[in-house]
This record gives sequence, structure tokens and C-alpha cells, in this order.
Amino acid sequence: MKKNILVIGTGTIGEPLISLICDLRKKMDIHNVLFHKNTPPTLFEKDDKEIDMRGDQPLVQGLIERGGKLCVRDKKTAEEFIKLGFQPFIVGTENAVEEADIVIDCTPKGFGHQNKQAYYKKFEQNTLGFIAQGSETGFGKPYVYGVSDKTLVPDKDRYIQVLSCNTHNLTVLIHTLSLTQPLNPLEKGDFVCMRRASDISQSDRTGKFIASPTTTYHDDDRFGTHHATDAHRLFSLMGYDFNIFSSAIKLNTQYMHSIRFNLKFQNNFDKEWIMEKLQANPQIALTYKDNMHQVFSFGRDHGHYGRILNNTVVLTPSLHIRKPSGSDAGKELIGFCFTPQDGNSLLSSMAAIMWFLNPENYKERMSMLDDYLYQEV
Repeated sequence: MKKNILVIGTGTIGEPLISLICDLRKKMDIHNVLFHKNTPPTLFEKDDKEIDMRGDQPLVQGLIERGGKLCVRDKKTAEEFIKLGFQPFIVGTENAVEEADIVIDCTPKGFGHQNKQAYYKKFEQNTLGFIAQGSETGFGKPYVYGVSDKTLVPDKDRYIQVLSCNTHNLTVLIHTLSLTQPLNPLEKGDFVCMRRASDISQSDRTGKFIASPTTTYHDDDRFGTHHATDAHRLFSLMGYDFNIFSSAIKLNTQYMHSIRFNLKFQNNFDKEWIMEKLQANPQIALTYKDNMHQVFSFGRDHGHYGRILNNTVVLTPSLHIRKPSGSDAGKELIGFCFTPQDGNSLLSSMAAIMWFLNPENYKERMSMLDDYLYQEV
């Protein structure tokens, strides 16, 4: 039977995910693509503050025109949508969750856990599964498509946490260079995540604008920031205990994240070995563009809804092997790569949906996304 997919949240990840599922609905054998909008696109007061959501009206209209079915939280909210000409398909958050076979939570940090307790647990026995995004640590089994697929257990894992976009970048580099044949065990990995402060879809009124580069504290004594912490947690499920550490700094840009990495392996390698490894992974894109704006522009012009879905974009000229003088090989690789905004999270979210639909052949079905992966940008 055809299934209903529910996406809760229409933000930076939710909106393109809804659009992507709508585009592939027939190929995925999906009956309804439901999307839940919590606040009406109107002008209203909340906690003595005026909130202007009128700019979301084209968003709602666009998702409906693509085939999405609007779901709202309650009757009062439904009345506001109806006044604007939008007829809700389902009224009531609980009713929407009950109708869904798979739920993807794309709400801001913390709300995924709240929704799990308030709604998801009530219907987990009659639902194939629930997916949350990177900020919801502990929501479910951590997942990165192409890296930790073997850790998913059919009929047992009902909750999946798609890790953050920068964590995708870290894990795919480690997995590709260390855990694919021929093996070269990782001794140590150090990452500096240079994060965009906000997305181009967000306004300064969100409070995310920063006037200058702003550092992030090392909250974990062993791993630094959550990026290495989450990556280690994912690899521990695969039986690995990697010595990795990450730092992070926010930059006052709205375009892309970038990462400077330093990876030390047990065995010597040369540039040819590195390039063969990177080129063999279809989820890794290579680039000669040394400016993140140029890479972002490629995604805007050629990507799906402006997004590159690869896990990472490695800057080829930046790859440097630290080796003894006069040698062609070494054990330490240093370089830069770009994180395709939330594109890699979208890819893993789609893979998790496919896995819930059919764990046996989801990898074959993911081939419908091959056109959105690039070997070079």
C-alpha cells in the first residue's frame, strides 16, 4: 500500500525536503506528502510581541502547488489559514501524526524531543519510523547515509537522528579514507569547523546575525565540539574508537560551512592513493574552486532547489601530505573542504525514509537521487 509521509517544520531543512519528496512521490510510491506548519503566515501578537509571518505565504502556496498537503496544529490555527485562502488537509498535530507512516521532524532544537514525548510515542507501534535532525541528540540512532547503514536494525530502530551537516562531512572523510579498502587505520583526526552564522533564508531578526567571527567553546573534554562527539558516537556503533577532536568558529557569512582537517594514519600513502579513494565515493565531490561563494553558486545554479546533496566538497589543491623531506609518501593529510549547507542532511533524510519503507532494497531505490550528486563542482 502507498504510504503517507509527514514533514513537521518548513524551515531550512523542512521546505526543501518536502519539495524533494513531492518531486519523487510517484517513484517512491508515496500516497500523500503531508507538511505541518505550526504558525499561520500572518501578522499576530505573542507574549506582547508583534510577529510578522506574512512572508511565509508564498512558501505555503508553493508547497501546495508541488503536491504537499497542509496540516495545522488546531482549529484556531486552521481558521487563520482559511482566511488566507489555504484549506488545511488535516487539522490537529496528533491527527497528522496518526495518519503518517513516516514522520520527519525538522523543527528547531529541542522541539523534536518534545514532539517525541507528546505525539510520537503514542503512535510508534503503528508507524514505520520517526526521523529527527542533527540538533536532537538522543532522539534515536545516529545516522549518516553511506557511513553507518549497517548499524540500522529492521523492526527495531523506530527512531533515527540524522546527524548535522558538518558531522556528515567529518564522518564521510574518515570512513572513505580509513575504513574502505585498502584499509589505512586512522590514528588521529583534528577538525576546525568554520560555520556560516545563518542561512540566506533567515533574516537578521532571528538573532543569528554576528558582526565578526565568533568562537565556539570546547564543551567536551575529549572531543571538543559536538561534531567530533557525534561522529565518535556514530563510529562507536560500528565498533571503532577513533581519536578525533573538533573545534568550531562561526563566520559572518550566510553561504556555506568549511572545514580544515588534519588526519594522521598508521601507514604511509601518496597523493594518488588519496585521489583514488576520494574519487571512488560518489557522495564526495571535488572542486578547484577555492572560494565558498563559487561553490555555493554552483549549487544554486545546478543543485536540487539550490542544494548540493553530496556529503562533502573537497578542495583538491588544498590537499597536502606532510612527509619526510625527499619522500613521496607520508602518514598525515591536511586540507580543506566545504560542507554543502544542509544538502547532505537531506540526502540522509531521504535514505532514512527509503529504509523505513523497505530496508531490503533502499540502496537501490536511492539511485533516483544520483542526478543530484556531483563528481566535481
